[in-house]
Order: sequence, then C-alpha cells, then structure tokens
Amino acid sequence: MVDVKTAAKKTAAPSAWGDDPFHKPARRLTTGGLVALLVKVVLLAVIDALAVFGVWVLVAKGDWIAAGVLLLVVAGVNYLYLRPGLLPGKYLAPGLAFLAVFQIFVIIYTGFIAFTNAGDQHNSTKQDAIEQIIRTSQERVPDSPEYTVEVYKQADQFGLLVAEPGGGTAFGTNEQPLQDASSAPDGWEQLNLNQIIRLQDEVLALNVPVSDDLNDGTLRTSDGRKAFVFTSSLEYDEAADTFTNTETGQVYSDDGEGNFRAESGETLTPGWRVVIGWDNFAFAFTNDQIRDPLLRVTIWTFAFAALSTLVCFALGLFLAIVLNHPTLRGKKVYRVLVILPYAFPAYLTGLVWAGMLNTEFGFINEVLLGGAQIPWLGDPWLARFSVIFVNMWLGYAYMFLVCTGALQSLPDDIVEAAKMDGAGAWRIFRSVKMPLLFVAVAPLLIATFAYNFNNFGVIYMLTRGNPRFTDTTLDIGATDIMITMVYKVAFGGGGGRDLGLASALSILIFIIVTIVAVISFRQTKALEDLN
Repeated sequence: MVDVKTAAKKTAAPSAWGDDPFHKPARRLTTGGLVALLVKVVLLAVIDALAVFGVWVLVAKGDWIAAGVLLLVVAGVNYLYLRPGLLPGKYLAPGLAFLAVFQIFVIIYTGFIAFTNAGDQHNSTKQDAIEQIIRTSQERVPDSPEYTVEVYKQADQFGLLVAEPGGGTAFGTNEQPLQDASSAPDGWEQLNLNQIIRLQDEVLALNVPVSDDLNDGTLRTSDGRKAFVFTSSLEYDEAADTFTNTETGQVYSDDGEGNFRAESGETLTPGWRVVIGWDNFAFAFTNDQIRDPLLRVTIWTFAFAALSTLVCFALGLFLAIVLNHPTLRGKKVYRVLVILPYAFPAYLTGLVWAGMLNTEFGFINEVLLGGAQIPWLGDPWLARFSVIFVNMWLGYAYMFLVCTGALQSLPDDIVEAAKMDGAGAWRIFRSVKMPLLFVAVAPLLIATFAYNFNNFGVIYMLTRGNPRFTDTTLDIGATDIMITMVYKVAFGGGGGRDLGLASALSILIFIIVTIVAVISFRQTKALEDLN
C-alpha cells in the first residue's frame, strides 16, 4: 500500500528551484518556439527595411516631420515585439495599425480635401502646374535645328540620347533636363524601330527639357530618330510669379485661389491645390444648381434607408415566424429557398432586375403584365418604388436569418407564463416576444439603416440615380442617394471632377450617420434597461 502521508509530502515538495520567487526555471526554446522567433525576426527585419526606405524617400522630399513620425512608430513596434511580456499590446498593435491606416487616416485626409479646391484642374502642386502649363502651350520653333536621337527605356521611364548639332551628346528624360553624356546611363535599354512603333504614345509624350529653365524649350520626337525644339508662348517669370504671353502680352498672376488669372478673368490650366476654407460647404448650401437637388436627395436618402430597413425587417420577421412554427413540415427546404436571394451578388441582382423592369422588353411588363408599358425606371415615383422593392428582395433574407435566431433563443417559460395568464397569440407576440426580440435585433437594425444610407450598389446598378432632375445641369436624379451623388460629383458628374466638394458632402454623410447612430444606440440602451 502507498503511504498517504508520503504521497502528500511528495506532492507538496518544492520544485527544483525551491519556493524562492526570485529564482525561476529557465525557459527551454523548443523547435516551435525557435521557428516563431525566426519568423518574428524576419518580419521585423522586413518592416525595418521598408521603414528605412520610406524615411530615405521622405527626407529626400524634405518631409522631416513624416520621417520622424515613421521612425517613432517603427521603433515602438520593435520595442513591443522584442521585449518579453506586453502580450496584449502585441495582439492589439496590428489591429490598431490597420484602424489608423484604413479608418482614421482616411477620415482625416477626406476632411483635409474638403477644405481644398481639389479637382480635375487643381490636383497637384504649384510647381507641377507651372511645368504643365509650359509643356501644354509649346509649339515647334520654326528655325529649330534637327537633333538626331535614340530612344531608351528603363522600367516605365523613357529617355533620349541626343546628338547635338555641335557634335556633343547628351541624355535626358521628362523629369531630367539634358546633361552631357557619351552614352545612356547603365540600366537603360535602347528601343528598336518595332518597339518604338509599339510604344508610339509614350515616345510622342517625351518632352525633354533642353536646360533647367523650361522657358528654353524641350525636345520632342515623332519618329524616334529626329527631334526638334519646342518652346512655349507663355513665359514664366519666377521673380514676379507671373506668366506672360509672348504673342499678345497678356499677363497672368497668381490669384490666391490656385490659378494663374489675367485681368480679363481668363485662367490658365491646370491650376494647383490650395486650402479654401469653408467654401465647399458654403457652395453646397448656396448654389442653386446643387442646393435644391441636395435637399431632395437628402430627404429621399432618409426615406430610402428607413423604408428599406422597415420592409426588410417586416418581411424577414413574418417569414421567420411562419417558418418557425413547430407543426410546419419541410422547414429546411423553405428556409433554403428563402435565403437564395441573399446568396447571389448584389451587383448581379441589381443588373438582372434592371433588365426585368425594362419598359419595353422587361419580363415584368412583357410576361407578367401582358405587354404593358409601365415605366418602372422612367417615372420618378415608380423608380423609387422599384429601388425599395429590389432592395427588399436583397435584404429580407438577412433579416429572416437574424429574426429566426432571435426567436429560437427566446425563453419558453416566459411564453408559457403569458399563456397561463390568458394572453392570446397576438398579445404574446406584441407584449412578450417583440420587446425581447428588439433587444437582440435593435443594434442590427441600426447597422442596416446605416448600410442602406450608403447603399451605393443597388442604386447605381439599378437606376444610376435616374430619372434626372430637370431643374439642374448636374447629373443628379430622383433615385440618387447622397453617396451616389457624391460619386457623380467626384468622378464624372458631367462638369468635371470636384474632389473638394465631394469630400465636403462625404463629411456631411459621416456627421448625419454618426448622429443617427448615437441617438439610436441610446434608445437601444434604454430598451435593454427596460427589459
């Protein structure tokens, strides 16, 4: 027999290091631990190498603040992952990094663009605008000497090796003026005739400055063999910060709004990006072409988001109640059929419904309605109804799944107690099931409202915002919601892209959704406290 006292003593015996808290056993590095350590070191080495390259690029551009911030961030990452302990931080750091890059930075940058004149003609720096103005206004010098050239390529860059009339040779690119060189730099490949023909657009786009002063002109070639000097009719005076048209004498000065403007009001394009303060927000609420359409679009956006959420929830709840009945047979088959619309891509479904709702050839009019000519997508109110209906088709299956899970999780004893008190089916549903159901689904309803508030896909795929309003020249229509309106303003509203105004409207959307979410979640909290 085993002595119980002896066994107890053995069990209670101290470890090899004793009970001294200052002596801990050495950790053994297993094969798995060694592999994990090597992976960590390699990943940190890659991150550090990329960071060094990034700092070098930023310093070369003179952006010392960004370089310092990058160094501090990388130093913090190395400290976090190389120091023992700090386990929570090691798991939180990647998530916080992605949050900072894809959320916080995007919001801050969008806010910055909202206070600028960024757009088609104002999307770069002043120096870039000056160079582009000179390049786009150039014409061939009538008595220009002929230069023999060879075209070279490195990655996506092109350059010219030029034989000057005096006998010397020089090499240059679009960004680098001609510099004396006996041959092309290392790494550049000379293009043969077939390659020049295949890359004709890139070769024609070559504008190699003959000197550091763009006013001296650039060399251009049309065949990859001969080049001529092109000079601009606009001469830039760096000291006065003005352009002068050498043919007419017209002077263009910096107007402080990102343009070179003459006294007659004529401007040179492109301009450059500058901070204009609250002008974009003021324009959205004061310009007749956008103010009235924006008001109507905002009202319709609220209506679309609220009605879509309501009808999807109502239909999903109804089907969940019906298909959750204990005596119903074949529930699995019915549930699979119900969630089929949820399984198809929303963009594809939108395009299919757009074809089915076509006035002349659509399945709805031709087959179901016997050849009727109902303009489902041509009449403003019918188009709005169609958008809500199609969005219900896409969203009710999600609400069905949510409501089914919520109903199945309700405690049976509360329902049985209500029945014992004499409550009928409607009374049980209204006074017992619905309050408990709302506690579970209210946050999802808020999220669904926010999603529908920015539901770009169903609107753009089904109607593209049409039919258009008749009282504005902008491409804005009766079914546009705020996010599709922002897209049209930013990327092709007919009058050119206006990124500053689009960013200002995006900030308005963000503020509206935030306010609605905060109020809704407070109501949800009150509902939870009540229950």
